[in-house]
Amino acid sequence: MVQKKHQVKADPEVVIESAIGRTEMFIRENGKLLLGILAAVVIVVGGFFAYKYLYVGPRQEKAATAMFQAQNYFAADSFELALNGDGNAQGFLQIVDKYGSTPSGNLARHYAGQCYLRLGQYQEAVKYFDRYKDAKGIPAQLINAMNAGLTGDAYIQMGDLEKGVKMYEKAVSINDNQVTAPYYSRKAGQVYQQMGDYGKALEWYRKVKNEYPGTMEWRDIDKYIGQVEQKL
Repeated sequence: MVQKKHQVKADPEVVIESAIGRTEMFIRENGKLLLGILAAVVIVVGGFFAYKYLYVGPRQEKAATAMFQAQNYFAADSFELALNGDGNAQGFLQIVDKYGSTPSGNLARHYAGQCYLRLGQYQEAVKYFDRYKDAKGIPAQLINAMNAGLTGDAYIQMGDLEKGVKMYEKAVSINDNQVTAPYYSRKAGQVYQQMGDYGKALEWYRKVKNEYPGTMEWRDIDKYIGQVEQKL
């Protein structure tokens, strides 16, 4: 049984959105951008390995081809098929086992973690997120940040707020951009608010207000700042 930590009864004035619900909203609102980033990771990083290693190059090409149908199932929210395949096309788990040393095989670990997260199998999600190895390059850094943040979502769903918030903080530190950083900064603030650490919550909310103007999270951040300032 998973040990639950810091399960604080929420203040009735505080609205803490579900980690999974916010993740789904984030993916919907940034879907085209994220799919483009994922494709860029495969092409750019894969191209580098194909150039540098004659052995990895052909395997990367096969892995990228195998990823196609699994990614289609993932995009259609068919997470079981995305994980395990359909009997003809391979799923992410088979791709990890067969091509784990390639960039696409590594990316399949991230996808597998997301599938398990959306299926409610949080420990398996953490397992595959942990097995993902941070990739190099600007597009890959966004995936690296997402991988940490989604790990945080899994811990939150298991009731471990301390580990969850630390992963949100890690996601921001990995890549301080205008897409994932404000999103995970606000989530960090929400968790600290739920834990009753209003000082830390205020720090993260003010970071959103001061450093990410114009983002979706910035638009209503004053509401959250007002909530915690009343508690200090």
